[in-house]
Amino acid sequence: MDATPYLLVQLSDTHITHPGRLISGRVDTAAALRHAVERVLQLQPRPVAVLISGDLVDAGHPAEYAQLRELLQPLIDAALPLALAPGNHDARAPLQAAFAGLPGVHCGEPGATAIQYALDLPGPLRLVVLDSLQDGRPDGGLDDARLVDTHALLSARPGVPTVVALHHPPHATGLAVMDTMSLQRGLAGFEALIASHPQVQRVVCGHLHRMTLGRIAHASVVSAPSTAHQIALQLAPDAPLGLALEVPGWLVHAWGPGLALCTHLAQAGHPELIQDL
Repeated sequence: MDATPYLLVQLSDTHITHPGRLISGRVDTAAALRHAVERVLQLQPRPVAVLISGDLVDAGHPAEYAQLRELLQPLIDAALPLALAPGNHDARAPLQAAFAGLPGVHCGEPGATAIQYALDLPGPLRLVVLDSLQDGRPDGGLDDARLVDTHALLSARPGVPTVVALHHPPHATGLAVMDTMSLQRGLAGFEALIASHPQVQRVVCGHLHRMTLGRIAHASVVSAPSTAHQIALQLAPDAPLGLALEVPGWLVHAWGPGLALCTHLAQAGHPELIQDL
């Protein structure tokens, strides 16, 4: 039996801005994403899809999405399916306009009030992408319409192991300022939905610019680090929000014959591989 695992890469919080501009005058998010894309293309086995879990750009501007599309073009050219989810820094209309008609790029139905959809991956595994963006607000929400749609997406294939992706974490982390900007509206309804769908094995998110592990109902929750800059690990209740120039990273979710869903942290850089141990 072939034991080759399937891989779903999760990039997050890429925060692409206008060409030549740096975040906080220091962080080159475009160069960071370019490096992450290079590393994704080197992965073996070849990923079956790439998820970007929100805050694709920094201010929701069409010029930022144009640069994001250019940076992601190598993945598109390699025919790697892309699943895009909006974050609180995004804007739905320019996001969808930038990627309209591109083969293998998933960003919901054009003109929809929420970017929510499902992808069937081999293995099998189902990826359900949700929209937790609340226009003009940093915190996340799932209104009644989105919760109804989520239930429909999950009910469509209840027997298939499922990963649910959204931008905002559905639990507290101890990062005090970020916890005020987590999934706020609809949290109880979302937890009830997850509890009623035992096929959901994992909820994945972004927003925190750190890898964290948590839980909602029976499902584990994992957040991805940013491909560029991280949020400082400051857990005092009165700690301010700080940016940390730590090593960027992303997640690789692996599953397959004899391999239950397992999540790996990948970090930026070009580490020397030592085979002779």
